[in-house]
Amino acid sequence: MLVVDIEKRLGDFEIKIAFESRGNVTALFGNSGSGKTSTVNMIAGLVAPDRGRIALDDSVLFDSTARVDLPAHRRHIGYVFQEGRLFPHLSVAANLDYGRRMSGLPRDDVESRRVFDLLDIGHLLDRRPGKLSGGERQRVAVGRALLMRPRLLLLDEPLASLDLARKREIMPYLVRLRDETRLPMVYVSHHPGELRSIATTVIQLDGGRVGEIGGIELLDRADRDTL
Repeated sequence: MLVVDIEKRLGDFEIKIAFESRGNVTALFGNSGSGKTSTVNMIAGLVAPDRGRIALDDSVLFDSTARVDLPAHRRHIGYVFQEGRLFPHLSVAANLDYGRRMSGLPRDDVESRRVFDLLDIGHLLDRRPGKLSGGERQRVAVGRALLMRPRLLLLDEPLASLDLARKREIMPYLVRLRDETRLPMVYVSHHPGELRSIATTVIQLDGGRVGEIGGIELLDRADRDTL
């Protein structure tokens, strides 16, 4: 279970967010500027809250009162960014192996093959990122995060840089990841249709605050509000 109760001031914008995530895929949903990315950055350890607490299962990641702030590399959290952030000078195989090496994990060919098969990226290993489609790059980015053997996977607008065809290409792989691995995920997006395909719990953010918490019915209401 992920427990988040944090406060952070960023210039004139103040984030004050509290929620518990028990579902398989928790969606952080809201308009641009609602605090979604800042929240996942604090969960990941890339930004420190001013006050509050973050805990994952039995591990405290951040606690301002107890003065705990676990470094990002010790949180065992995978992070997939909007643009993938693959190293252009490395092959797909080397990019995939980067997360494992940075986490100090031994090579596990069985686990690697499982991830390659899950995301259908085994045939891409010898290529460079510049020779991949946008959907292929994001699948490789997801694979790199999985090979870190994370306890939690953060996906920050992972389809935002893709056109409609590429979004339709990659979404079945993300749904398969949800269903076959049971890895807890926090998925950031402001597109109701995208989240409807994968989310199990929806947390709606508005102006740095939690508006509502519920199921995908919150996304139906968001669709009506835009008509």
